[in-house]
Amino acid sequence: MKKTILKITKSQLFYFNSSTILAVMFAFITFSCSNDDGEKAPVIADDIAQEIKDLIFYKGDKKAPTVLINVQGGPASELDESTLDWLTETFNTTGILTVTVHQVQTKNANLLFGDEMTLNDAVGFNAESVEMLYKTIKYFKDEGRTVYVVGASFGAFITQELIAKKGIDVADNFLIISGRLDINDVFWQGLADGRNAEFENGVTPIVAPEPFNSTFNRNEARLFAGIIKNRYTQEFNPIARLSNLTYIYGKTDEAVGSLTDAEVAFLESKNANILSGNGGHDQPFERFIERGFSEAFGIESLQ
Repeated sequence: MKKTILKITKSQLFYFNSSTILAVMFAFITFSCSNDDGEKAPVIADDIAQEIKDLIFYKGDKKAPTVLINVQGGPASELDESTLDWLTETFNTTGILTVTVHQVQTKNANLLFGDEMTLNDAVGFNAESVEMLYKTIKYFKDEGRTVYVVGASFGAFITQELIAKKGIDVADNFLIISGRLDINDVFWQGLADGRNAEFENGVTPIVAPEPFNSTFNRNEARLFAGIIKNRYTQEFNPIARLSNLTYIYGKTDEAVGSLTDAEVAFLESKNANILSGNGGHDQPFERFIERGFSEAFGIESLQ
């Protein structure tokens, strides 16, 4: 579904005599003064606040008018810094600050390497990651900047949860890559049990009969299960339009499965922009990323 840009112009001409103009000017001045409650127009600070620096890795001009936020995949135990290098080497990021936001397990890797995690633990940890992302977005939006958000794989689900909890207008535009709206119950339940799971041909979920041997892998699986279990066609249903969302998926995605016809129809009904093609979990990123950035954000490739 292609997005439509509406242009509104004013063509009416208004004529005033001199007394009317003076009255209007006086009313404007009086209104401005009476509403002077100490609020100031958004101003971009010379430096990023330390509480936000503690949540992010960034590259580019700290005072850039546009911020591109990467929600990393995984769930990984370390903050992804290399993607920002790739972004700046691949796209024209002039006037753009690129940012990757921490998730709870990248701030505290012991959550994955330490004690056994429960599914309820995982749900709570993911909620903390969403709050980290929201706090970062809100900080830059409050400065009057344009904020774009791109999330792939696990980051796609963190991004979807952000939209579900904070609204589609929390950022200016979104690009989601290799996610799902309503993943199969047997799939996430297998991960919640600490077992490996995948999709055959992007359609049929296959769950390992036994849990992973290592605590790390079981915790990683449960952290993933704790967010993919959500039903986003239900979560997004109250949202009137998703026209600032571009969604990329592969039809043979082995990691989370392909979007079903029902999921695609739901996105179309909300005016989301959808890009798809043959390929697995990684191919949509490789084949459609340049088109996705162009259509979602107006950010063009350097090539």
